[in-house]
This record gives sequence, C-alpha cells and structure tokens, in this order.
Amino acid sequence: MREAGVPSPVVPYGADQTLFVVIDRLDEATEIRIERNDLEATIGELVAGCFYDPIKVISFNTLEHWMKDISTIVAGEIRARCDIDGMTMPDYLSDFVESHS
Repeated sequence: MREAGVPSPVVPYGADQTLFVVIDRLDEATEIRIERNDLEATIGELVAGCFYDPIKVISFNTLEHWMKDISTIVAGEIRARCDIDGMTMPDYLSDFVESHS
C-alpha cells in the first residue's frame, strides 16, 4: 500500500510525455539518474554545472513506448553552444562530450 502524499514512481499508462534522464556518476561506485521533461532545460543544466560527472542522456516516451540514447546529440549541442558563446568546454563536461563525439 502506498503512503499518502508520496508520488508514484511510474508515469500513468497513456500519459504522452517525452522524458530525459541524465545518468550522473557521483563516485566510482555510485550513479544517480535525474529525470527531466524538458530537453532544453536539461542541456542548460548540464552546461551550468548542475551535474557532477554526466555519463549518458536517455530519452523515452511514455505513450509510444520507445527510448533512445541521445548522448551524442546532447554532446554535439553542448559543443555547439560553447563554440557559439566563445567559451572553453567546462572540465566537468569534457569527458562526456569527448566520449560521445
């Protein structure tokens, strides 16, 4: 039985949402998954340094029942934004971008 006030960890069947999960490594033994429903916000948070050591970004759709690794797309977008803004690739993103480019 679920406790009152605790949200369900599962999106209800039929809810048409595309979600983005960032897999972040905290240390050698610990990985966490952080879910977002907005790709633009997810990329912005990556560039802003809101993640310790991002490993992968996965998207999935709850209605169409698909998922895909979009790490290469996100890495390309991060590289493009750094180039456009004339900024050096942040250290915390260099491994992620290099491994997915």
